[in-house]
Amino acid sequence: MNVTVENLSPIKKKLSLEIAAETVAVELENAYKKIAKTADVKGFRKGKVPREILRQHYGSRAQYDATGPLINNSLYKALLDNKIEAVSQPEVVNSGVVEEGKSFSYEAEVEVRPEIVAKDYSNLNLEKEKFSFDESVVEKQLEQMANSKMQLEVTSRKKARDGDTVVIDFEGFINDTPFENGSAKDFELALGSNSFIPGFESQLVGMKRDQEKEVDVTFPEGYGAKDLAGKPAKFKVLVKEIKEKNIPEINDAFAKEFEAESLDQLKEQIKEHSMAQEKQRIEGQLQENMMNALVANNAFDVPEGMIKNQLLHLKDNFTQKLKEQGMTLEMLGMNDETFFTTYRDMATQQVKGELILDAIATQEEIVVEDSAVEEKMQAFADQSNVPLEQVQKYFENAQAMAGLKGQILQEKTSRFLLESATITEVEPQQPEQAVADDSEKEES
Repeated sequence: MNVTVENLSPIKKKLSLEIAAETVAVELENAYKKIAKTADVKGFRKGKVPREILRQHYGSRAQYDATGPLINNSLYKALLDNKIEAVSQPEVVNSGVVEEGKSFSYEAEVEVRPEIVAKDYSNLNLEKEKFSFDESVVEKQLEQMANSKMQLEVTSRKKARDGDTVVIDFEGFINDTPFENGSAKDFELALGSNSFIPGFESQLVGMKRDQEKEVDVTFPEGYGAKDLAGKPAKFKVLVKEIKEKNIPEINDAFAKEFEAESLDQLKEQIKEHSMAQEKQRIEGQLQENMMNALVANNAFDVPEGMIKNQLLHLKDNFTQKLKEQGMTLEMLGMNDETFFTTYRDMATQQVKGELILDAIATQEEIVVEDSAVEEKMQAFADQSNVPLEQVQKYFENAQAMAGLKGQILQEKTSRFLLESATITEVEPQQPEQAVADDSEKEES
């Protein structure tokens, strides 16, 4: 097999391969043997058709059937022999025809990791928020915890008000015609939750039990069901029951439900946890500022395959978090296409950051010691409350261990960069300022 490698760009290579006639003959013979088992040729029993007759009737099929194995068996060997690390599935861009007695040639293109020489990464000037803690966070968290213990109870009030949950039957119509999935019975709807079509819930406020009403709404332009997007609709609604929230009182008895001895102890636990979360957020923001600076100082192209893989990773994490909340992408008016479009820039930035960190680690000869791997596995065991042996068994998988070492290496490289950086503490942004800054980024 003859292989020629051509650099099309820093992130793409082209391989031109020529496979010897002897190898072609072997794959053609294999193809004809498989065809012979089921070949139906008049005058011959199955499995007994002579090769020349097979060639006359099934020659084109044999050539086609031999092409796949010839490419599959040679392409990945060529990548290994030439030490080419593909980051996405190679693409055959030009293929010859398989013919008896002749060699077979084809061309394939493959994306590769860019070879980066990182620059301007020492003595970075970074900003970090000063740590401050708002004591009102504790009270807000207590309220959320109380709401989590909330029970819905049938109210004696005659009219529904904002915050109540109503049990309704409804049927939707567009131009007086019912539409698919537009009706339900005994549906529980929390008024003010904004979980229904805009304007629907507000029109139920003030309705009485057993009252019927027609509600007029318009589906949003970006509604998930395209056949309904932007269209006016009418819903016939019957209120069957009205329920109100019964929220427990926040006291020592309430605290004991969360395994605290008293309300004061529960407040202290919430404070400690919230402070730890805030410090973690600040450190995360500092890390993001550092990565943004590195990417700004190092311009290079990123393979499309790496971006797609990162998008899939982001989507898996995002959908898992939604699932834990009983939600889906569709409930947010999104699908795979809109998700990938929305988060493409984020995925690209993350891939660039990882590539730069890897390059810096190589340039600075930063390595992962066995002791660091053992410490990380112990940390996983402690956090997950599982035996260390179980964690170690999981990381016996080569791919899992490579991922673990990669994570440790990037964490170590980040610490190396932050140690040399000039970090200036700044006052925390107010919510209004954060929104204004985001708007400026979008406009630029």
